Formats: sequence, structure tokens, C-alpha cells
Amino acid sequence: MSAAQVKEADTDERILHASPLRKLLGRPELGSVVGAIAVFVFFAFFADSFLRATSLSTVLYAASTIGIMAVPVALLMIGGEFDLSAGVMVTSSALVSSMFSYQMTANVWVGVGVSLLVTLAIGAFNGFMLTRTKLPSFIITLGTFLMLTGMNLGFTKLIDGTVSTKTIADMEGFDSAREVFASTITVGGVGFKVTILWWLALVAVASWILLRTRAGNWIFAVGGNKDAARAVGVPVAKTKIGLYMGVGLGAWIAGQHLLFSYDVVQSGEGVGNELIYIIAAVIGGCLITGGYGSAVGSAVGALIFGMTSKGIVFAEWNPDWFKFFLGAMLLLATLLNAWVRKRAEATK
Repeated sequence: MSAAQVKEADTDERILHASPLRKLLGRPELGSVVGAIAVFVFFAFFADSFLRATSLSTVLYAASTIGIMAVPVALLMIGGEFDLSAGVMVTSSALVSSMFSYQMTANVWVGVGVSLLVTLAIGAFNGFMLTRTKLPSFIITLGTFLMLTGMNLGFTKLIDGTVSTKTIADMEGFDSAREVFASTITVGGVGFKVTILWWLALVAVASWILLRTRAGNWIFAVGGNKDAARAVGVPVAKTKIGLYMGVGLGAWIAGQHLLFSYDVVQSGEGVGNELIYIIAAVIGGCLITGGYGSAVGSAVGALIFGMTSKGIVFAEWNPDWFKFFLGAMLLLATLLNAWVRKRAEATK
């Protein structure tokens, strides 16, 4: 290691000694945690059934279906990029599993395996095109979004004759696959969807990667300044391709849950969900400019989504106002995160 690298390592803010208060103020998810507490107290006061165990189970399930995708999307944003194809990719994953299993084999696990390869390939395609063409990720993934939207509808109508797939509930392996991706675990008489476990596992793995591995340093580095990162030997292209493949992995998990929850898949589903995943990551403290954020923050952002969407129902309010609350939360969370970061920088 050169003298310059040693000096840089010595001044790395992540290894400097800091007071507990300074560490707390420096956490990306601090603003979202404050927001989550405020939303929880708000609905606990205005919705009588919000604090029931069954209601909290419903909230966690709603949060997990967003959080499974919000985690890899947050890592991608920390790496300085977006993926507008994430929502449609979930539907593509489910469609590939269903149609391949029905048309080519008699076992759904074969389709599940093929779907994993396809979604990872789509992620690798996005990353490869981004790093090779130097075009903005907005343009690359918008093109992928449109292609997947058309392919989902076109192949479904071409193969199945309608806009939805045929049921695969009677095929071999369906029950075991449903246990893995869409079962319900009963704890204390209350049912919790298995997606909650998938969500928590992804948060734990992503946090470990970000905070304990060399790859985590690479993700922060390419998101902060990719030219500087490349100058010190960070594999920028491989890091970005890996991040897009992570989004593909999340889309595969979410897609399999979609398929094995309802047996059939509508080809037009998923459009618009990519914005929800991005908003959850932003509410959780990820900067749009990259280089800052956390997996835990994305989980808290998804939890705020879940509490708001279900809290409005429990309070028996008109759900038409959901988007208004969503926009207000996004604006408040962004302002709060900016304020917290300024306070953290002021204490250094």
C-alpha cells in the first residue's frame, strides 16, 4: 500500500473514533426511523384496530413485499444508479416460471430455476449496457422497462392466448414451492407471511455486505465518485453489474411469491412499482446522488409504506388519499434526511 493510500485509510471517516451522538447523527436511516415512529403513533391514535396483532401482521406483510425489492434497489442507489425496470422484472420473473413450467416440464421447480437465470441475466444486461455505453441508467433501464412490458404481454398472449397464465397449482412441486415463497407461519395464534423472513434475511445480508466486506467499500466508492474509485483500483464495471444482478435476485424472489400466492399471473402487473421501491429507499435515507444510504434504512422506508397503506384502511379513511400521504412523507423524509446530514457534518 502506498503512502497516499495509507494516509487516505487513516483519515477514512468510517474508522475514526466518534462519540455515540455523532455516530447516531451520521446514520442514514435516522430520519426514517423518526418518521416511522411518528407514523406508528399517528395510526395507533387514529385507527382503533391498528395495534391488534393481526393488523401488525398485515402491515409487516405489506412492508415485506416492498422491502424485498427496496433492499437491492437501495444498494444500487448507493452505487449511484437507478433501475426503472425493477417493477416489471418482478412480473417477468413470475411469468417465466409459470410458462416454462407449464409448457416445457411437469415440475415447477425447473421453471423457478430458469426464472432465476433469466432475472440475473436481465440485471447483468442492464449493468453491461450501462458500463459499456456510458449512457445514464435512466435511459438504459427505461428501455429495458419498455421491452419487458411488451414481452410480458406479447409472450403471454402468444403462448397462453390471454393476458394471464394458466394455473400450475396441480403440477409437481407446487406445494413445496408455495411453502418456500408464499406460506404462512403461525406464531402465538397470528399468521405471518414467509416474505417477512425473506425481507429480514435480505436486509441482514445487504447490511453485512455494505459494512463488513470489501464489496461494500466498492459500492460506496463508485456511488460517491466513480472516477476516483477507478483511480484507486476499484472494479467499477463489475461492481455496477453486480448491483444490477442483485436487483434481479430481488425481482426473482418477489416474482415467485407473486406466482405461488395466486397460481396465475397477469402480464400487466408491476408497472409503477419501480417508483415505490425507489421512494422507499429515498425515505430510508439513500441519496439520489449516490454514495450514501443503508439497507436498514430501506427496510424502514418500506415499513412506513406498509403502515401508511394499511393504516388508512384500518382508520376507515378514503384510500384515494394514500398518494397524498405518500408524497407528503417523501418530501418530509427528504427534508429531514438533509437536515440530519447537515447536523452530522456540522459536528465533525
